[in-house]
Amino acid sequence: MKVGVIVVDLQGDFTEYKGGSLAVPGTDRHYIEKVQEVTERFKLWGALIIGTQDWHPPDHVSFYTNHPGKKAFEVIEIQGRKQTLWPPHCIQGTEGARILIDNNLFRAVVQKGRDPRFDSYSGFQDDGGNRTELDTILKINGVKRLIVYGLATDYCVRATAVDARGLGYEVFLLKDLCRGVAPDTTAMALEEMARTGIKILEGLNPEELRGLLT
Repeated sequence: MKVGVIVVDLQGDFTEYKGGSLAVPGTDRHYIEKVQEVTERFKLWGALIIGTQDWHPPDHVSFYTNHPGKKAFEVIEIQGRKQTLWPPHCIQGTEGARILIDNNLFRAVVQKGRDPRFDSYSGFQDDGGNRTELDTILKINGVKRLIVYGLATDYCVRATAVDARGLGYEVFLLKDLCRGVAPDTTAMALEEMARTGIKILEGLNPEELRGLLT
C-alpha cells in the first residue's frame, strides 16, 4: 500500500524557534528537529511526503491589519462566513513563510491561502471551496492511507485531516508531532477528528511508525 505523509505548515511564522508572528506554543528547536527526524524516516521507508505551506498575499482577508479598527484574534463575519483575524503571517516570499525542515524530503509542496479573499486552513481547499492540487497528487500516486502532523492541531492540521477523511482516505494523526494554538480548541479538534474516524496515535515508537506503512 502506498502511504502519504502530510507535513502541515511547518513554517517560521508559526514557530517559537523563529520568533514567528503567530508562534504556536511548544514549537522550539527540539520540536522542529523531531519533525525532521521522523519525516526522514518516513521518506527512507518509502512514503510519499507532501508539505503544505501558507502562502498569503499582503492583502489577505485573514490579516487584522487589512480591517481598520479591528484587532488580532477578533472574529468577524464576511459574506456569511466567520473569519478569525490573525497577525500578518506567511506572506509570500518572506522568511517567515519558509518551511523549516529539509525541502528535499517533499515530493511536492502544496501552497494554500493564495487567494486574498479566502482563508485556507485545509491543505485540500480554501473557505471558498477552491480546491488545491493535493487530492490529485495523492490519487495519481495511488495513496489511500495518510499520516498527518504539523501546525496547528486546532486549525490547519484539523481541517486538513478532516477533509482527507471526507475524501475517503484512511487517516492517522501523529499527536506528538502536532502543536495547538490553545488547549481548549486543541481538545475540541482532537475530539472532532476522532469522531470522523481519524486514528489519533500517541508516541513515536519507530516500529509502530513503520507499521503504518504496511
